[in-house]
Amino acid sequence: MDRTLKTLRLVQWALLGSVVLYVGLAEVIRPIAPGINPTISYLFTTLAVAVIGAIFVVRRTLVFRAAASLAGQPGDALSLKQWMTGFIATYALCEMLAFVGLIQRILGGSLPQSVPYFLGAFILLIFFWPRLPIAS
Repeated sequence: MDRTLKTLRLVQWALLGSVVLYVGLAEVIRPIAPGINPTISYLFTTLAVAVIGAIFVVRRTLVFRAAASLAGQPGDALSLKQWMTGFIATYALCEMLAFVGLIQRILGGSLPQSVPYFLGAFILLIFFWPRLPIAS
Protein backbone atom coordinates (compact mmCIF):
# COMPACT_ATOMS: atom_id res chain seq x y z
CA MET A 1 0.00 0.00 0.00
CA ASP A 2 2.81 2.40 0.88
CA ARG A 3 4.57 1.67 -2.41
CA THR A 4 1.40 2.43 -4.36
CA LEU A 5 0.98 5.67 -2.44
CA LYS A 6 4.57 6.70 -3.20
CA THR A 7 4.04 5.89 -6.89
CA LEU A 8 0.89 7.99 -7.01
CA ARG A 9 2.63 10.91 -5.33
CA LEU A 10 5.51 10.66 -7.80
CA VAL A 11 3.07 10.70 -10.72
CA GLN A 12 1.27 13.64 -9.16
CA TRP A 13 4.49 15.65 -8.75
CA ALA A 14 5.52 14.88 -12.33
CA LEU A 15 2.18 16.09 -13.63
CA LEU A 16 2.32 19.23 -11.49
CA GLY A 17 5.70 19.93 -13.04
CA SER A 18 4.32 19.39 -16.52
CA VAL A 19 1.54 21.92 -15.88
CA VAL A 20 4.21 24.47 -14.99
CA LEU A 21 6.06 23.46 -18.16
CA TYR A 22 2.87 24.02 -20.18
CA VAL A 23 2.63 27.55 -18.81
CA GLY A 24 6.22 28.18 -19.91
CA LEU A 25 5.56 26.70 -23.33
CA ALA A 26 2.43 28.78 -23.71
CA GLU A 27 4.50 31.89 -23.21
CA VAL A 28 7.41 30.84 -25.44
CA ILE A 29 5.52 29.34 -28.39
CA ARG A 30 4.13 31.91 -30.78
CA PRO A 31 0.40 31.58 -31.48
CA ILE A 32 -0.58 30.47 -34.98
CA ALA A 33 -3.02 33.35 -35.42
CA PRO A 34 -3.26 36.76 -33.70
CA GLY A 35 -6.65 35.95 -32.18
CA ILE A 36 -8.90 32.97 -31.57
CA ASN A 37 -12.36 32.42 -32.96
CA PRO A 38 -14.89 32.84 -30.12
CA THR A 39 -16.61 29.60 -31.18
CA ILE A 40 -13.39 27.66 -30.60
CA SER A 41 -12.95 29.38 -27.26
CA TYR A 42 -16.47 28.33 -26.25
CA LEU A 43 -15.72 24.82 -27.47
CA PHE A 44 -12.64 24.64 -25.23
CA THR A 45 -14.61 25.96 -22.28
CA THR A 46 -17.31 23.31 -22.81
CA LEU A 47 -14.63 20.65 -23.12
CA ALA A 48 -13.03 21.80 -19.87
CA VAL A 49 -16.36 21.61 -18.04
CA ALA A 50 -16.91 18.10 -19.42
CA VAL A 51 -13.42 17.05 -18.29
CA ILE A 52 -14.06 18.36 -14.78
CA GLY A 53 -17.34 16.43 -14.71
CA ALA A 54 -15.52 13.29 -15.87
CA ILE A 55 -12.97 13.76 -13.08
CA PHE A 56 -15.68 13.61 -10.45
CA VAL A 57 -17.37 10.63 -12.12
CA VAL A 58 -14.08 8.71 -12.17
CA ARG A 59 -13.50 9.53 -8.53
CA ARG A 60 -16.98 8.41 -7.57
CA THR A 61 -16.88 5.15 -9.56
CA LEU A 62 -13.28 4.05 -9.08
CA VAL A 63 -11.56 5.80 -6.19
CA PHE A 64 -14.32 6.00 -3.59
CA ARG A 65 -15.52 2.42 -4.07
CA ALA A 66 -12.01 1.02 -3.94
CA ALA A 67 -11.14 3.18 -0.92
CA ALA A 68 -14.19 1.85 0.94
CA SER A 69 -13.11 -1.70 0.16
CA LEU A 70 -9.49 -1.00 1.14
CA ALA A 71 -10.57 0.54 4.44
CA GLY A 72 -12.09 -2.80 5.43
CA GLN A 73 -9.55 -5.08 3.73
CA PRO A 74 -6.19 -3.30 3.29
CA GLY A 75 -4.59 -6.30 1.61
CA ASP A 76 -7.10 -6.59 -1.25
CA ALA A 77 -4.92 -6.41 -4.39
CA LEU A 78 -7.83 -5.89 -6.80
CA SER A 79 -9.17 -2.93 -4.83
CA LEU A 80 -5.67 -1.49 -4.56
CA LYS A 81 -5.23 -1.64 -8.35
CA GLN A 82 -8.66 -0.07 -8.86
CA TRP A 83 -7.81 2.69 -6.37
CA MET A 84 -4.50 3.40 -8.12
CA THR A 85 -6.12 3.31 -11.56
CA GLY A 86 -8.76 5.78 -10.40
CA PHE A 87 -6.13 8.21 -9.17
CA ILE A 88 -4.06 7.92 -12.35
CA ALA A 89 -7.17 8.47 -14.50
CA THR A 90 -8.04 11.50 -12.37
CA TYR A 91 -4.56 12.91 -12.81
CA ALA A 92 -4.64 12.28 -16.56
CA LEU A 93 -7.93 14.18 -16.83
CA CYS A 94 -6.44 17.07 -14.82
CA GLU A 95 -3.50 17.08 -17.20
CA MET A 96 -5.90 17.17 -20.13
CA LEU A 97 -7.37 20.35 -18.70
CA ALA A 98 -3.94 22.00 -18.77
CA PHE A 99 -3.33 20.68 -22.26
CA VAL A 100 -6.56 22.31 -23.46
CA GLY A 101 -5.22 25.62 -22.16
CA LEU A 102 -1.95 25.09 -24.03
CA ILE A 103 -3.75 24.26 -27.28
CA GLN A 104 -5.99 27.31 -26.91
CA ARG A 105 -2.89 29.48 -26.47
CA ILE A 106 -1.19 27.95 -29.52
CA LEU A 107 -4.30 28.51 -31.64
CA GLY A 108 -4.21 32.22 -30.87
CA GLY A 109 -5.75 32.72 -27.46
CA SER A 110 -4.14 35.15 -25.09
CA LEU A 111 -2.30 33.98 -21.99
CA PRO A 112 -5.04 35.36 -19.68
CA GLN A 113 -7.54 33.22 -21.61
CA SER A 114 -5.44 30.10 -21.00
CA VAL A 115 -4.50 30.73 -17.37
CA PRO A 116 -7.81 29.40 -15.93
CA TYR A 117 -7.14 26.02 -17.55
CA PHE A 118 -3.61 25.85 -16.15
CA LEU A 119 -4.69 27.07 -12.74
CA GLY A 120 -7.64 24.67 -12.65
CA ALA A 121 -5.44 21.71 -13.52
CA PHE A 122 -2.83 22.68 -10.93
CA ILE A 123 -5.40 23.19 -8.17
CA LEU A 124 -7.22 19.94 -8.95
CA LEU A 125 -3.96 17.98 -8.98
CA ILE A 126 -3.15 19.33 -5.52
CA PHE A 127 -6.73 18.87 -4.29
CA PHE A 128 -6.71 15.17 -5.23
CA TRP A 129 -3.66 14.36 -3.09
CA PRO A 130 -3.70 10.58 -2.47
CA ARG A 131 -4.32 9.53 1.12
CA LEU A 132 -4.42 6.07 2.63
CA PRO A 133 -7.99 4.82 3.02
CA ILE A 134 -8.91 4.43 6.68
CA ALA A 135 -11.85 2.66 8.24
CA SER A 136 -14.47 5.03 9.61
